[in-house]
Amino acid sequence: MYSEKLSDIRKELKEKNPVYLIELCLRLAKYKKEIKELTSYLLFYADDPMEYARMVKEALLPEFTNLNKHEYYATKSLRKIIRQLNKHTKFTASKQVEVELAIWFCKNFMQYTNTRSTSKALRSLFLRQLEKIRKVMPHIHEDLQFDLSQEYNNLVDEARQKLRGFSADGISL
Repeated sequence: MYSEKLSDIRKELKEKNPVYLIELCLRLAKYKKEIKELTSYLLFYADDPMEYARMVKEALLPEFTNLNKHEYYATKSLRKIIRQLNKHTKFTASKQVEVELAIWFCKNFMQYTNTRSTSKALRSLFLRQLEKIRKVMPHIHEDLQFDLSQEYNNLVDEARQKLRGFSADGISL
């Protein structure tokens, strides 16, 4: 099945009447859960992405508090949390929200996981989030960048103290 180019779809949508467009949007929202979530974000929360990030944090905090202590299951749960964070970050399309959520994940990681674990998988999940923060940080407004970089450096210092086998080489800002 061939799908039309985005420019052709845009032209066709401009020619349709508003009632048809509303029906089309509702039909798309019914089709897939992620599209419904994106539609909800765009309609109700797009004007305040930081409030949306706060709501995402509230929704995902029970996932951390109920985290299994066994390394294998903890890793699976953390990957699930990261998938959800990435999905909501994609909805907002905001670098600031991306950094805020990644820092929040790292803080909760150190609070709720076994920090003395030698699990390479757990450690790599944490390191990938730190790397993501480090890569996105230059794309944020300078005022926010200063505040978030202080938070990031505090996070790295805390990880250096708490996490077994953690090396901060190459991840400092």
